[in-house]
Parts: sequence; structure tokens; C-alpha cells
Amino acid sequence: MSMITPVLRSEWTKVRSVASTVWTLAIAAVVTVALGMLISALSNNDFDNMSRNDKLAFDPTYTSFAGMSLGQLAMIVFGVLVVSNEYSSGMIRTSLAAVPKRGVFLFSKLAVATVLAFVVGLVTSFLSFFLGQAMLGDHSASLGDDGVLRAVLGGALYMALIALFSMGVASMLRSPMLSLGILMPFFFLISNILGAVSATKKVGRFLPDQAGSKIMQVVPPVDDDTPYGPWGGLGIMALWVVAALLVGYAVLKRRDA
Repeated sequence: MSMITPVLRSEWTKVRSVASTVWTLAIAAVVTVALGMLISALSNNDFDNMSRNDKLAFDPTYTSFAGMSLGQLAMIVFGVLVVSNEYSSGMIRTSLAAVPKRGVFLFSKLAVATVLAFVVGLVTSFLSFFLGQAMLGDHSASLGDDGVLRAVLGGALYMALIALFSMGVASMLRSPMLSLGILMPFFFLISNILGAVSATKKVGRFLPDQAGSKIMQVVPPVDDDTPYGPWGGLGIMALWVVAALLVGYAVLKRRDA
């Protein structure tokens, strides 16, 4: 513990002193809340024109989290930068010389960044919910409704896990450009395509973002045959995160800085 405490303080100083990491967290929050409000307002205006099935499956809570699809991209950038900034600047050699136990070094970095991502995600999730419900008017949900508080807290967990998964990938690849070049298309394009095509839909729903986003749903889609529930989906996402972190740690332990 005596060794971990100063390393945690050091990692906290690194995160808050780098403008790019602070700005990406701010962008993640603003984009998520703003887009959620916009989609909620549009859904409210268009509600009367929806089909009967769409009205039955309408999920006001999940609608307020519509901005998460873009906000998570900024959270991915945050996760990548937290890890790979030291590699691109060459500071990783100094850091590992100061903290030769690589497990302690990586754990401290992940712990500080994950807590920060969760706190930002928690504020973002509650703001998205309350402001989104305000835009939905008569079609809104209440925080006390069944499953709503779980969904709101789940939104914060989802953002933290996205950042943690990105940190694991960045630990493997070490290059910010390579990490972002893989993660951005994966979450923004590949996952959406696999989830939309009927032939690959059953595979796509086991990807980290699709499985994890289940935690933010309160009203299941009509004829939903997903073989897991909200917590099961978050569990699948957590397994992806654990796998990424284990491989990232193995790479850090075996390779020179």
C-alpha cells in the first residue's frame, strides 16, 4: 500500500495535467447529453406518427441515452490517450524506471482513469436522463419506475467499461493512432453493421458495446430474442474488458518500453 499510494497520486497528476484527456471527457459528456436531448425532443414530436409496435416498444429511458453512441467515441479517445500518451512522448521509460513493478504501474493508471471515467459517466448519465425526459414531455419516465435507476447507473458503468476496454487495447498496441484506428471503426461501423444485418445479428449482439448497452434498456424491443438480460449483457462486456486488460498486461510485462 505504501508503494501504491504515491503511484496513484502520480497517475492522477498525469491525467489532470494533460489537456487532451480533460477535454475528451468534457466532450464525451456534452455530446452524450446534447444528442440525447435532441433525439428525445424529436421522438416526442413524432410519437403520434409511430406505429402501434413502435409505441409499445418505446423506451423513454433508452431514448435519453441516444447520445451515448457518439459520446462513447470520446470516451474511447480518453482511454487510449491515458495509456498511449506516455509511449508517444517517450515518458514511459521514465515511468517504468520509477515504478519497476509493471503490475503496480498499470493497475494504478487503470484505477485512476476508470474512477474518473465513472464519475464523469455518472454525471453524464443522470443529466442525460433528466434532460431527456424533460424533452419527452408526457411520454417521459420517472427515476422511480421499474428498471429506470438500474438503467441510469448502468449508463455510467457502460462509459467506464468502454474507457477501460480502450485502455486495455492501447496497452496492447501502445500506439495512439493504431489503437484509435482499430477501435473507432470497430465501435462506429463494424459493430453497427453486424448488428443490423440479419445474417450476423446473433453474432453482433455479443460484441462489447451491443451487449453492454442492454443495461440501459428498460422496455425490451418487440419480439426480442436476446439470450441475456441487462446484467448479463454488462457481464459479457466485462469479459471483453478483462480479456483486453490481461493481454495488455502480458504485452507490458514482456516487452521493453
